[in-house]
Amino acid sequence: MDPMLQRHLDNKLTYDFRNFILEENHPCIMANTVFQMEKFQLQSYGTLGSKNTAQALWEDLKEYIAHYDFGNKDFESFLAVFPETEVVSELEFENLLWRQLQYLHERDTEPWDPTVSDDPENPNFSFSIGGRAFYVVGLHPKASRKARRAPYPTLVFNLHSQFEQLREMGVYQKVRDKIRERDTALQGNINPVLEDFGERSEARQYSGRNVGGSWKCPFHHK
Repeated sequence: MDPMLQRHLDNKLTYDFRNFILEENHPCIMANTVFQMEKFQLQSYGTLGSKNTAQALWEDLKEYIAHYDFGNKDFESFLAVFPETEVVSELEFENLLWRQLQYLHERDTEPWDPTVSDDPENPNFSFSIGGRAFYVVGLHPKASRKARRAPYPTLVFNLHSQFEQLREMGVYQKVRDKIRERDTALQGNINPVLEDFGERSEARQYSGRNVGGSWKCPFHHK
């Protein structure tokens, strides 16, 4: 794509996400902080769930990790946005999300972050790329949860170490409870798949779909 057209697209995507998070009073107070302080990186890609996308995304995430200040207490996010991808259902998005993460993992040359499990059935599972654990949040227009109903299919990568910092600061539970309170006010009920890390695998939360108790994660560690 022409660089000028790419900048125009990225500016539009950023504007639309600012509106989704800030103007629509998104329940996640951390997301609000990230956008208010402009502590995010947004990159657009072609097709969600493709090998070509995995290569580009892997390179961008490696660069993101290399320049990330792990001593900083600020919360940051990396947003991979797929404006050209249309999804018709939550299940389709879920399948595309896990296909993309599988391809991304297969590109990765670094060992799995040793602080988390590589087994998606394990309560201590977290996705790892570049040797760092990430909590992945899937967003898309067809989401049943309003908080996940972003204008475009999107994968948000949040470094797991940020949540550990919140715990070390003694504010994790306060932040968690406030987010759940705001989400309940928006939706009318709490997201049924939300659980604290270590209770059940966080893989169940990635797509945002209310997966049943018999759900099996399609991801496989290579």
